Amino acid sequence: MDVSTVTDSLAADYRTLTEQVGLVDRSERGKLALTGGEAKEFLHGQVSQDIESLTPGHGAYAAFLTHKGKMLGDLRVLDLGDELWLDTERVALQELFNMIRRYKLGRDVELHKRTVERSLLSLVGPGARDLLAVGPAEHDNARTELGIAVATDVGVDLICDAERAAEVKAALGVPEVGEAVAEIVRVEHGRPRYGIELDDAVIPQEAGLNERAVSFTKGCYVGQETVARLHYRGKPNRHLRGLRLSEPVATGEPLRLGEREVGRVGTSVVSPAHGPIALALVRREAAPGDQVMAGEVAATVTELPFT
Repeated sequence: MDVSTVTDSLAADYRTLTEQVGLVDRSERGKLALTGGEAKEFLHGQVSQDIESLTPGHGAYAAFLTHKGKMLGDLRVLDLGDELWLDTERVALQELFNMIRRYKLGRDVELHKRTVERSLLSLVGPGARDLLAVGPAEHDNARTELGIAVATDVGVDLICDAERAAEVKAALGVPEVGEAVAEIVRVEHGRPRYGIELDDAVIPQEAGLNERAVSFTKGCYVGQETVARLHYRGKPNRHLRGLRLSEPVATGEPLRLGEREVGRVGTSVVSPAHGPIALALVRREAAPGDQVMAGEVAATVTELPFT
């Protein structure tokens, strides 16, 4: 989402998220669940992360790929004990649903739709853990009176029945903020988003996702050969970078190093702390510290996260 100016209300919401805690309603994310005796084994063979080793109360971030190692989407997998919970960007939900339906045939795996049945409320900010107790590692999860609490990199997510969402929001007593300010925090942390920085032309390593999303000790999965070959023997042509901009630019603006196009602007925001910044997948010729042009706007390529 493009943010061209820092309004007073946006600055106030930003302070809430970075100094206290605010609530972002992310119920539009795609949500599924898997049950059955072969659910873990099945999903383990379809995604890039080690799913079989998960135990109740823990989770993982993973990608599901084409046979050539390109990303069809990313997802969070939570072991809730009685089911595997999956959530993904709405733009990737149909591909995830299709993949599961296609390959689970003949397996003891049941697929359940949860997008409409469950709400997903994100508590963002240093005060989130004071409201909901959960384990220290990202994706740790625990059942609470209000729903399932899940540790995130910036706070705690709460999964609850959709019909209870208003009640749960009231019980939390946390100011609700918009998606735009949450996107600023995401960009500052250097977290790419499927449908913006990530798409079906991206291999996980290009986006810096190997450490978070890929296991190199698990068994085979779809797209493994390309991902492993690039990791052990190759150098990615592109890297996820930050851009420090001289003024705001639109998502999708071409990036040029001299006369050569080296990428396109991803999520572009104006941060109250850092000014105009953006994420982008940039060809390796444009190294951190290099000056590039985003249309007519000057930008400096930088490492992530923004500091």
